[in-house]
Amino acid sequence: MNINERLAQEFQLKIGQVDATVALIDEGNTIPFIARYRKEVTGSLDDNVLRDLYDRLTFLRNIEKRKQEVFDLISAQDKMTPEIQAALEAAQTITEVDDIYRPYRPHRKTRASVAREKGLEPLAELLYAQEPAYEPSIEEQAAEYINEEKGVASVEEALQGAKDIIAEGVSDNAEFRKEIRRLTFEFGTLSTKQAKEEDSVYAQYYDYTEPLTKVLPHRVLAINRGEKEEFLKVSVGVSSDIILNFLFAEVLKQNRSPAEPYISAAIVDSYDRLIAPSIEREIRNDIFDQASEGAIKLFADNLSHLLMQSPLKGKTVLGFDPGYAHGCKLAVVDKTGKVVDTAVIYPVKPREEIEKSKSILKRLITRHKVDVIAIGNGTASKESEIFVAGLLREIPEDVKYIVVSEAGASIYSASKLAAEEFPEFDVMQRSAVSIARRLQDPLAELIKIDPKGIGVGQYQHDMKQARLDEALGGVVEDCVNAVGVDVNTASYSLLSYISGINITSAKNIVKYREENGEFSSRAQLLKVPRIGAKAFEQAAGFLRVPGGKEIFDNTGVHPESYEAAEALLSKFGYTRADVASGGLSELGEKVRKVGLGKVASELGIGEPTLQDILSELEKPGRDIRDTLPPPILRDDILSLEDLKPDMELTGTVRNVIDFGAFVDIGVHQDGLVHISQLSDRFVKHPSDVVKVGDVVKVRVLSVDVAKKRIALTMKSRAKA
Repeated sequence: MNINERLAQEFQLKIGQVDATVALIDEGNTIPFIARYRKEVTGSLDDNVLRDLYDRLTFLRNIEKRKQEVFDLISAQDKMTPEIQAALEAAQTITEVDDIYRPYRPHRKTRASVAREKGLEPLAELLYAQEPAYEPSIEEQAAEYINEEKGVASVEEALQGAKDIIAEGVSDNAEFRKEIRRLTFEFGTLSTKQAKEEDSVYAQYYDYTEPLTKVLPHRVLAINRGEKEEFLKVSVGVSSDIILNFLFAEVLKQNRSPAEPYISAAIVDSYDRLIAPSIEREIRNDIFDQASEGAIKLFADNLSHLLMQSPLKGKTVLGFDPGYAHGCKLAVVDKTGKVVDTAVIYPVKPREEIEKSKSILKRLITRHKVDVIAIGNGTASKESEIFVAGLLREIPEDVKYIVVSEAGASIYSASKLAAEEFPEFDVMQRSAVSIARRLQDPLAELIKIDPKGIGVGQYQHDMKQARLDEALGGVVEDCVNAVGVDVNTASYSLLSYISGINITSAKNIVKYREENGEFSSRAQLLKVPRIGAKAFEQAAGFLRVPGGKEIFDNTGVHPESYEAAEALLSKFGYTRADVASGGLSELGEKVRKVGLGKVASELGIGEPTLQDILSELEKPGRDIRDTLPPPILRDDILSLEDLKPDMELTGTVRNVIDFGAFVDIGVHQDGLVHISQLSDRFVKHPSDVVKVGDVVKVRVLSVDVAKKRIALTMKSRAKA
């Protein structure tokens, strides 16, 4: 079975579908482009399936590459056999391939290699043959290998060297290791013990044992971190009888050979000294990799929903970055995202200039017609929220406020990009701008920050960073392309995530725009340095040109389909002007009356492409995020002390993790809805029920003011 056939089987797809998709990938097409504009070729596979297929394709190709490397290395030693070749072809993982190569790889100095140098390999072969009887006896034949010059001083030393060679041979057997790995995982346990005489967040693991088959991924990640921080000692255990019984059955001949005691001793030594430590490392690596992949997928899912939250359009926002000694930095951002004013106030300790701070804030609200105040949730956030809520009760203007997660704001503020955007601002002023803008357009602002710093994952710093970066980068790319960007206003950081555009070509687009004025059409992009035909093909459909001379340039219709879109309009008596006037809400119904397949055939395009064109022409320039619930705005304060059991509240999901979801209910501390409290029905994983950004109804179960912990439930009263 070749790679494409295996992919088709694993993903339950047609082989032709996989062949065509893999060909598109190999031709250098991006995942967003394939997902959006090659639906007829892929059978309308979405970007999530395409990324999973791409990851699996890469994994399988890496295995095939390693198989070829091992084949060549063994062949170079003139030791390749049909059996080894068949074993290589059947291997499913890199570990299995490396097990096959183990006996043939250059060995560092080992007890077995030393024994071979002493000439003891024939004695090991004599023992391993396990003859029913030996004449002369084993000990007498071993005496022939005594050689002071080679370092064999006695029969015992000769036999020990032979056993060392046998032990290494058992350890190097690929089939043995594969089965021992399976047995250890199936019957083994993961155990942890306290390594430091002090309390810590890992206290629950100070005396912990659980079957490997039942260890939850977040526990694996927590245990690994506890071990890294030297709070825990970790081990994998399995009854040695299970493994030794398997090895005895495989290695020992059932003839009561005089060699049996020596072979048995070699087997026990092989397992205790060579196999068990190696298998423990491999299994711990495997469960960590699996836990990491699960955590990465959860992080990616959370990030996707965070980036795709509904923007707060058409509102002037005042970003409020709380602080104590250095004051609270304010930045007013107008409806277009432009910074129009800044200030610093000191409404909290140590200065507590409350009246002066109120005067400055009132002036900013009145002068710029502020609609919403976005307060960062960091240091001094609670005191700042109390101050803002009190001021809003004193003014006639209808102004709301919202507490915004400022995770990553400090990272952005100190970045080279922030310095380029606001060279005249200090770090805290930039942070206030970021807080305001991430409310206006979460996607455009949050893509400026390393996704790992946004705070919607778990144990992200413990994972393989290259794999994490790859996965999160793919999420950002998918989100940016799903929404599309205005080529005349987008920052180069946002443009760099567009399909086919890298950071260099993104900067070139901005430079061209600054030197030549706004783009009037997508076609102008071909005049930008480093934007060739292939890059234009990949990027054009995701870039918007509002107010341009070509109405289709402000839609998701790809230039390659403009002719078909024009023919569609003409067929049903419409013009481009009709599209520009606000969309064609009745066009889809007219097409369906004639027949989608018939119209698509007449236009020379596939049905998926026709459906996409219809969607774009019905609502040109639409933002797919507009259908999502808007952020919850508040006008009064709610404190931890105000919360009482059974109180019902509306909140926003801020983070989803393996054991539950954290919900912002309007107090400084997010509440936890444990997985057992997410629904009346059984929940396998929290992400099956809630997503980051969801607006949910919750009820307070308990409040621990001292520890600042809030337990919430989403169950009905009868079930909670």
